[in-house]
Amino acid sequence: MSRRVVVTGLGMVSSLGHDAASSWRAALAGCSGIAPITLHDCRQSPVKVAAEVKHWEAARYMDAKAARRCDRHQQFGLVAAAEAMRQSGLTITDANRERVSVLVASSTGGFLTYDENMESFREHGARRVNPFGVMMVLVNGAAAMISIEYGIQGPSMAIVTSCATGSDNIGHAYRMIREGIVDAAIAGGAETPITPMGVASLDRINTLSHRSEPPAMACTPFDLSRDGLVLGEGAGIMVLESLENVQARGATILAELIGYGASSDAYHLTSPNEQGIGGAQAMLRALEDARIAPAQISYINAHGTGTKMNDVIETRAVKRVFGEAAYDVPISSTKPMTGHAMGTTAAMEAIFCVQAILDNAIPPTLNLCDPDPDCDLDYTPLTARRTTVNIAMNNALGLGGHNASLIFRAFAS
Repeated sequence: MSRRVVVTGLGMVSSLGHDAASSWRAALAGCSGIAPITLHDCRQSPVKVAAEVKHWEAARYMDAKAARRCDRHQQFGLVAAAEAMRQSGLTITDANRERVSVLVASSTGGFLTYDENMESFREHGARRVNPFGVMMVLVNGAAAMISIEYGIQGPSMAIVTSCATGSDNIGHAYRMIREGIVDAAIAGGAETPITPMGVASLDRINTLSHRSEPPAMACTPFDLSRDGLVLGEGAGIMVLESLENVQARGATILAELIGYGASSDAYHLTSPNEQGIGGAQAMLRALEDARIAPAQISYINAHGTGTKMNDVIETRAVKRVFGEAAYDVPISSTKPMTGHAMGTTAAMEAIFCVQAILDNAIPPTLNLCDPDPDCDLDYTPLTARRTTVNIAMNNALGLGGHNASLIFRAFAS
């Protein structure tokens, strides 16, 4: 069995907005969500900025008691899932609940809850540890909570592949639907890595930018001046369904997911293969899965972290796959706006790919003022571009050598 898989709902919580529509509008306008860190005291850290979700009050979106029993990343995941489900119009009933799946994960889990509970434990002992803390720190906590919220009894899981987590969860949901294991899925990621330990750990491997003035200029992918990534947080969730399922209920189709590819560098824990072989393999497998040629891609949402190493290697990977056509395909990194939200970033960027198709618009790569000569492709610098986007590719290159690529196409019956 090989069924067509379509997108019917999008949900997002980001530094640009508390929903997918406002986040997309801000991205097209070139707004940056990067600002001084407020979630913890960073006076002793060289890292002063991040892309935090602004003005977050979980009780505005969910029961206050339930919110207290969720880590911040799980709150984001539940809210984004609710938005995606509302847009999709998918209703969970006794007739279909075993045919729906949840694949939502976090690469870091409840960093915030873990930090808070360790501090309580050290100061006051075990009796002051949050009794809900176990489920709040687990990387599968958001998937479990979404499953419980909607009474979904199909496979519920969390695939964790560092920065490729969001893509891999969407990709595996796509395969389960295509192969007839389930008819629909809630898929994506949720993440809150902006904690003292999260920042310190990544800074110890020379990954984070130390720029802070002005904050919006801290993340500069493909630019000669780039000095590291900026952490972000949020959630990206989409509802995927088989075409038959959607047609039976007369729902609106946003786009079609036609390809997924994944690979491993098998090279180094923190550094990608210098020739971009792993990233290229993921793209080639996605193209093969989609049964299209590289030249048919209208837009690539790049991993584009703004680190010295990643941007050059990703450029090489694109060239390995696209050849001379690499110079013709528009590419952009949206991380100067959303930050790098680790496991959920790829899911957020997959949503941007669907929105690019719907609006025929490509979001810009902010802060690209002095391109690195080794990054010589069309990275859509500074301002958005209006152009026909029929097929969009999203790339994710994760720590540990995890690579994933998704391909979306404008739906045509």
